[in-house]
Amino acid sequence: MPKLLYLITEDWFFVSHFLPMARAARAAGFQVVVATRVRDHADRITAEGCRVVPLENERRSFGPFAALAAFARMVRIVREERPDIVHCIALRMVVLGGLAARFAGVERLVLAPTGLGHLWIDDGLKERLASLFARLVVGRWLRRPGTRYLFENFDDPAEFGLAADAPVTIVPGAGVDSAEFPPAPEPPAPPLKVAVVARMIWPKGIAEAVEAVKRARALGAAVELDLYGSPDPSNRRTCTEAELQVLSAASGIRWQGRTTDVARVWREHHVAMLLTWYREGVPRSLIEAAAAGRPVVTTNVPGCRDLVHDGVEGFLVPPHDIEVAAQALVRLAGDAALRQRLGRAAHARFEERFTEEAVRRTVTALYASFGVDKAAPGAQT
Repeated sequence: MPKLLYLITEDWFFVSHFLPMARAARAAGFQVVVATRVRDHADRITAEGCRVVPLENERRSFGPFAALAAFARMVRIVREERPDIVHCIALRMVVLGGLAARFAGVERLVLAPTGLGHLWIDDGLKERLASLFARLVVGRWLRRPGTRYLFENFDDPAEFGLAADAPVTIVPGAGVDSAEFPPAPEPPAPPLKVAVVARMIWPKGIAEAVEAVKRARALGAAVELDLYGSPDPSNRRTCTEAELQVLSAASGIRWQGRTTDVARVWREHHVAMLLTWYREGVPRSLIEAAAAGRPVVTTNVPGCRDLVHDGVEGFLVPPHDIEVAAQALVRLAGDAALRQRLGRAAHARFEERFTEEAVRRTVTALYASFGVDKAAPGAQT
């Protein structure tokens, strides 16, 4: 069997977002190996028929020594595994893993930044230099006949200078199984129940969501907000538990912690909100909400606007604009027919493009484009 090696930062990230890709690879006849930082989800990955290789890699560290150490570990893994294709997921792995794979002699690469993260929103000298380096590596140094690019939205390829003739595939997000998020009647209202499902990091718009709900309540709307998610200690902009507890002290605001039943969240809430100013791919939580037939209030930023058209599946608001977001919540709180119309459109949008099956078709075609000889495992072009 030919071998496909995924390089990805965290085991939980692979489980939450990329199992549909692994299933597509296995169905196409690949042996799948996942090199990642192992914490709590190795058994789940193994249950999918994949082999797990531990790869310690701290996302928070961007120092040169840490990067060189991570690069060396990846080179060793690639040389030991001798994969036919290396699929690098998330920007850090795309840069370091892509270079390591080339250094180890692999020619067939899939570079999948997913989103561009904090390097594209922070304006410090270190971040500007790092983003410049990422652009050079991804858009120039790693671009060869054996390289394929996999993006989740239509804005990101231009950030790396990839023109229309570049080998770019747009994958519709992470892929969500429609059977897991069936549309359901909305719960009783008032109050309008709004949910944010995300990592609890400030660039996901956590503070903005809280302030928008406070403002909507001040305008007379019966609105409540539930925050679902955990702090991310590997992200320098994480919310702390103490900070989230302070937010929860406000009337109508509750931090619920991490949930393993997102489908229940959307059954029990009327509206999905994500006022992110992070550089997203396409947020999975919004895809799940759309699958469940819930309207979405989100920011007019790359990735989010690939799923939501303003006034169709929900509302797009400018980043950091609390007043516009609050006004959207006021409208939704006072108009059940509007909520239902937007929710139906959100579900239709999901079925049109964002299903797990759509992701499988896209990724299967991408892997097939390499023309790997299935009789010669480990062969390199």
